[in-house]
Amino acid sequence: MRLDKYLTAVTDLSRAESKKILKFNRVTVDGARVTDPRTHVEESAEVAIDGEVLRAATARYFMLHKPLGYVSATKDREHLTVLELFDEDNLDQLHIAGRLDIDTTGLLLLTDDGQWSHRVTSPNRDCQKTYLLETADPITDEAVVKIEQGIHLDNEKRPTKPAQMEVVDVQTARLTISEGKYHQVKRMLAAVGNKVEMLHRERIGHIVLDEDLMPGEYRALTPEEVASL
Repeated sequence: MRLDKYLTAVTDLSRAESKKILKFNRVTVDGARVTDPRTHVEESAEVAIDGEVLRAATARYFMLHKPLGYVSATKDREHLTVLELFDEDNLDQLHIAGRLDIDTTGLLLLTDDGQWSHRVTSPNRDCQKTYLLETADPITDEAVVKIEQGIHLDNEKRPTKPAQMEVVDVQTARLTISEGKYHQVKRMLAAVGNKVEMLHRERIGHIVLDEDLMPGEYRALTPEEVASL
């Protein structure tokens, strides 16, 4: 990777700013002063600015406990975005792997690894997602059977894939689906004559929301969690 590109990837510097600090002899690569922005940098190289070593440009993976009132977007003129909850460099390089509505809480995954994100969201991967939900009306046995077998949603040609629904109490259930259709859980309950009043995502694949994370808090995924998807 070119040195100026490396600097922009691991700091908040623009390409022009990176070239400027190179010009003023502030950058070292493996201890040697470098001024040429075209210099090739190996992944194993130790790059420093004013003696401060920069982190390697490696992919990042985070889980966030999304609170109410935040939109799953990088920018929004009207609402707070989930990226505003992060204290990380180069936030514009992160993207969301499986969005949640503004009124939905729970597990949200963010990364700058496009291939990994695709594995999470691709319809062909059958990545299961588990939600805890509360409904306006009691959940009937008939509704559970219809949802588990697959149900036709408005403006969809095919029924949803078979799901798993565990009734926790009269108006609370835990629903596991393997798709990511627009507002799918809410539409599934609407199709059986009910309404979702609360929706909270607990799990994506083998990754479970860390119970130690309060709403609005995040942490890096472990290598095992990353490899599980």
